[in-house]
Amino acid sequence: MEQDRLAVLFAPLTSLRGAGPALAALVKRVAGGDRVIDLLFHLPDSYIDRRERVTLRALQPGTMATVAVEVVRIEPPANARQPTKAIVTDGTAFAELVFFKGFPRAKLPPGGKVLVSGRADERRNMVHPDHIVALDQADRLPGIEPIWPLTAGLFPWQLRKALPEALKLVPAFPQWHDAALLAREKWPSFAEALTALQMPAAPPPPTARRRLAYDELLAGQVALALVRRRVRERPGRALAGDGALRAQALAAFGHRPTPAQTAALAEIDADLAAPRRMLRLLQGDVGSGKTLVAILAMLRAVEAGAQAALMAPTEVLAQQHLRTLERISPVPAVLLTGNIKGAARARILAGLADGTIPLVAGTHALFQEKVEYRDLALAVIDEQHRFGVAQRLLMGSKGAAADVLVMTATPIPRTLLLTQWGEMQVSRLEGKPAGRKPVRTTLHSLATLPDVSDAVARALDGGARVYWVCPMVSESEATDLAAAEARYAALRDRFGPLVSLAHGQQDSPVREAALADFAAGRTRLLVATTVIEVGVDVPEASVMVIEHADRFGLAQLHQLRGRVGRGREASFCLLLHDDGLSEVARRRLILLRDTEDGFRIADEDFRLRGGGDLLGTRQSGLPGWRLADPAGDEDLLHMAARDAELLLQKDPRLDTERGRAVRVLLKLFERTAAMRTLHSG
Repeated sequence: MEQDRLAVLFAPLTSLRGAGPALAALVKRVAGGDRVIDLLFHLPDSYIDRRERVTLRALQPGTMATVAVEVVRIEPPANARQPTKAIVTDGTAFAELVFFKGFPRAKLPPGGKVLVSGRADERRNMVHPDHIVALDQADRLPGIEPIWPLTAGLFPWQLRKALPEALKLVPAFPQWHDAALLAREKWPSFAEALTALQMPAAPPPPTARRRLAYDELLAGQVALALVRRRVRERPGRALAGDGALRAQALAAFGHRPTPAQTAALAEIDADLAAPRRMLRLLQGDVGSGKTLVAILAMLRAVEAGAQAALMAPTEVLAQQHLRTLERISPVPAVLLTGNIKGAARARILAGLADGTIPLVAGTHALFQEKVEYRDLALAVIDEQHRFGVAQRLLMGSKGAAADVLVMTATPIPRTLLLTQWGEMQVSRLEGKPAGRKPVRTTLHSLATLPDVSDAVARALDGGARVYWVCPMVSESEATDLAAAEARYAALRDRFGPLVSLAHGQQDSPVREAALADFAAGRTRLLVATTVIEVGVDVPEASVMVIEHADRFGLAQLHQLRGRVGRGREASFCLLLHDDGLSEVARRRLILLRDTEDGFRIADEDFRLRGGGDLLGTRQSGLPGWRLADPAGDEDLLHMAARDAELLLQKDPRLDTERGRAVRVLLKLFERTAAMRTLHSG
């Protein structure tokens, strides 16, 4: 029965009376699908209240208004460039209705009495009014008009015509929410909430939107909780060690782990010792010491007689991890990347296959089909958001019941942890290890570029090493951004051979040589793009200049700033920004200036501009949500997370009356993976 009621919602939009293929194609373009449900879930952005009538004398410039008027006369244009005007009055004043094209002659006959609704200009005239209806047909004027996102060729009247037909198909679903919650929040039913938002007779109450947002968030959280439970129940293996290799590694490291590192390692050890597979996210701010935690976890696997691998997204980062392993690991470690070939590659593959190589760092080459391990027990992925899901799955498949630890230095807002990483257990490293210096961050207009160059000159004279980051590689006609190559040329003219250049479009050997020269001190001013965002560790670097900082993602700026403050010297980050910053851009940069807490930065930035993809490539919006905005509905998201956990504790198979209703909710929001998990036990 429920399946039948859902089927009509997932039917093609063309199944609605009066909805043809052309409308379906337009709805698909703007709403992401051409089914009835896609139309229903395409909610308005805003609403216009056209119910209040005003007189022409009381009309305020720039406001939206509805007036009852009589058409006095029509003034045709003197030439093709001029508009047609209808002169109207209501007895209190005269006004003009102005049309540059498409004059609606039939609606505005001289002497006709009409209702006109639109925005008044500075002279209290209306240019192309939104609505004109005969006064005796006033009921045809929408009192509350939804404003939907549109696309070329799609008009509001088409949605107003189709939506009532779609809303008739929405059934009285069984109640998937707790009765006490509904009473406390005063939420309408699902169908009532949709109707209030799509075809409102009055301004929609906030409860309608919050009800639908919570429906979607609860579906997401139940789905994640089901997947998380399945992950936790996967059979694994218990890894136990005597701590001898770890003790030797810590002795070589020379510092005791911070309390945060010790706590994270304890959580990882508990997972490793459990007879189920680990899937844990190790989230640490720039310089928080994630690599040490990962290596100590890898040594636990070796102590248990198995192997461990660490995969990085770039060869530079993989090489850096190998250097750390070679410095502190008491057992052999090797590097495997796509550039290692011939006899050297054959030796490594043989050592991994027979177990004589217990630790390996590398790129995705670690998990190519021809790479075999004798007993891979732990796979560690660094900067895991740079790998596809398929690559992450390959890691776990290389060993029998291998545990997986993923790491990121991009602080993830708590909201996204619940929505996009919800299937993982999370360990969070707060603070910095001993010895890390604070970085003084300052904001500068691009107009002060000569002064910044002089400051860099003084730093170089004092022996400093300096990063100068640009957002582009070469000049573009479409933008006035300073290019890395142009900035390199200008700085090279001033500072000569002290300057080197690194960017993503260079051949890899050229870029690696530039980074190596800077790390060795052969050059001391590195002009670069964001290729230095991760995996570049030069403790002697103490100054970071970032041009057009307002055009980077805030998390990305925080990552870049983390390249300095790694040595003994006081460190500085100079953020150069455009003049005329927007208020949001200014608040973001001030936030970065005032704190080095990446977790606070991530949470606040998420609230300021939405989730994006956290890497700076998308600047706003959170993909995958249609009715909810996790950035704005954070309270609902946390409520849904608690509700989902409690529900599944009491009803793990969703067999109760409410559980069966939640199954309908999962189908409604197309959480098919969760449903498969439920059916497979």
